[in-house]
Amino acid sequence: MESIREPAVAGTFYPASSIKLREAVEQYLNETALDEDYKGLFGIVAPHAGYLYSGKTAAYAYNAIKKQYNTVIVLSPSHREYFPGISIYNGEGYKTPLGIIPVNKFLREKLLFNSKNIFAGNDGHHSEHAVEVQLPFLQVVLQDFTLVPIVIGDQRRSFLDELAYKLADSVDDNTLIIASSDLSHFFPRDAANKLDERIEKNIENFDYETLMHDLETSQCEACGGGAVVAMMKTADILDKHKSKVLKRANSGDVTGDYSEVVGYLSAVIYEG
Repeated sequence: MESIREPAVAGTFYPASSIKLREAVEQYLNETALDEDYKGLFGIVAPHAGYLYSGKTAAYAYNAIKKQYNTVIVLSPSHREYFPGISIYNGEGYKTPLGIIPVNKFLREKLLFNSKNIFAGNDGHHSEHAVEVQLPFLQVVLQDFTLVPIVIGDQRRSFLDELAYKLADSVDDNTLIIASSDLSHFFPRDAANKLDERIEKNIENFDYETLMHDLETSQCEACGGGAVVAMMKTADILDKHKSKVLKRANSGDVTGDYSEVVGYLSAVIYEG
């Protein structure tokens, strides 16, 4: 394959060794087994910090995947570069220590067709970790699948609305959408809880309109909040309205330091 996006955070956010990486993912999954089956699973919310901090929280969402999906769409914020619009990787695949995941070119072209704000490019994909850290979990849970890696350079409402309608027109029952997001950053635990509880409540209530309003008015924080909104609105358009928060945690639960924490959450959107 040509134009393969090489791993940018292997060895920092997760193990660079394929053996150690698979062992780490499998351990997180074994520690977070779910009893409930979320029928018609449409999408998940998963955090994207280093596995030491958020891997276990993410595993709750990945344990909800009970069937094979042919294609996974990962919606990611852009942490390191701003650009107007939404960028779908224009290469052949994404690589992790567990192998190469091919990009679904057909679905990419369908999302690009007649779009004003969605484009194919490298923008946002160079060193962005929020897509990449999701992939080893998928490679363990699903093994074989194609990928549509999408980085949102500007999370304004109009861009998210277009993305939701394009996704709703393009996905099928063999497509899974992942919204990659952490929550509040570097507040004391009590202040972080107040911010993060708003997001948890809005997801639990399947209220993406209030979530978007809260993000726009700084009543909560989530670096990938726009990705969550876009995924939930897509589900709503397709008459899938059930949601469940599986786990909420923060970095202090690992480090023991609650003076400045980062919040994490995993959730599922499903048909029921």
